[in-house]
Amino acid sequence: MRLAAFEALLTDAGREVLAGVDPKAAAGDQLAAASLLRGDPRVAALDPGLPVSELVNAVLTQVSLRERGRAKFGELARRMFFTPNGLEQSTRRAVADYRAERMAGASGPAGPSGWSPDGATAGDLCCGVGADLLALAARGVAVEGVDADPLTVAVARANIAALGLSGLARVREGDASATAPGRYPLLFCDPARRGGRGRVFDPSAYSPPWDTAVDLAEGAEAACLKAAPGIPHEALPGDAAAEWISVDGELKETALWFGALADGPRRRATVLHEREGLLAREGAVAHLDADPGLGPAPVAAARRYLYDPDPAVVRSHLVAEAAARVDGALLDERIAYFTADRAVLSPLWRVLEVVEVLPFSLKRLRSAVRGLGAGTVTVKKRGSAVDTEKLRRDLRASGPESVTVVLTRIGERPFCLLCREVDAPALEDASARD
Repeated sequence: MRLAAFEALLTDAGREVLAGVDPKAAAGDQLAAASLLRGDPRVAALDPGLPVSELVNAVLTQVSLRERGRAKFGELARRMFFTPNGLEQSTRRAVADYRAERMAGASGPAGPSGWSPDGATAGDLCCGVGADLLALAARGVAVEGVDADPLTVAVARANIAALGLSGLARVREGDASATAPGRYPLLFCDPARRGGRGRVFDPSAYSPPWDTAVDLAEGAEAACLKAAPGIPHEALPGDAAAEWISVDGELKETALWFGALADGPRRRATVLHEREGLLAREGAVAHLDADPGLGPAPVAAARRYLYDPDPAVVRSHLVAEAAARVDGALLDERIAYFTADRAVLSPLWRVLEVVEVLPFSLKRLRSAVRGLGAGTVTVKKRGSAVDTEKLRRDLRASGPESVTVVLTRIGERPFCLLCREVDAPALEDASARD
């Protein structure tokens, strides 16, 4: 999408055309939707200097992106604007809101004391379509976004206007690498990890390069640097506090906190929830912090309950801290499952009741599944090379019950554990029996 075609959508006529397209109808029959738009004289009038086909494509692209954007931004996406790359790389609203709450706390009396020369107390470098700067502005933080792509800058500006935040947020086109350290007392930076050939894995090839981004963060009074969730622990800056964040069980990012924002634990796992069921049952957020005085977790044979920690807990290397909360032990010192005699429900892990433990054998496993009358089989694994989809087919399970099969390694031998999911009602029933 070219800048001129996008700008045509921002006119009153362009917004009217966008509002008149039924997203579900357009997704169901794109050819029919395109034909209707080509025949609409309002579309050609949006910019007589552009081909009608380009304007039609801009309209349908925006309609489609808004529908896809609902997965990240909820109903707010219907008012926002996107580019394909901008939507893919944008921060989920739940994460942006969570992070902005913490950063906004640093912009008060106890936080950054100064203002940049142009009036913004915070800078969002590589701001993209604006998810993070919108969250900051919504909390009263005066923020300036910086991005190198003219179209992306126009989209971010449109989002600021659409959400009524023009008094607190603005965006300028520029090279984040050229930002002087300390220009913004409060800084957020999300280095671009995609190039012309797709995803970039070498931190020195990020934009700005990783070392530059770290220097900018260290130069601010308080800062947050967004990193890929798989960042090696040895690559973490020594003066930063690291937080691994998951949403509804999916690991999303690592947030590195600097300066006034780095006074908390050095490592933290944070679990956020968006889905209504999880929100109601487990709450919006849960944390697990590193305990510097805690040694390695003990290792023991499987007990009554098996714990499957959230990916944020695993990636932050806080499995020992999680096990300690329930007096648990690892099944194997190299595998992130732990086991305990009691069940404690938490957003930080899933609890399974162990029914049977077997050395892995398809024949024995199939017999055990049939003995439980299980026709619905969920397969989880850590430290196993077994193809789970093929295993599920090979089990040929049938019956009214459900079972979870956990594949793992204990020592050098492969094992499988047959388990049942534990939820709050089941836990209450078990407590009553005990």
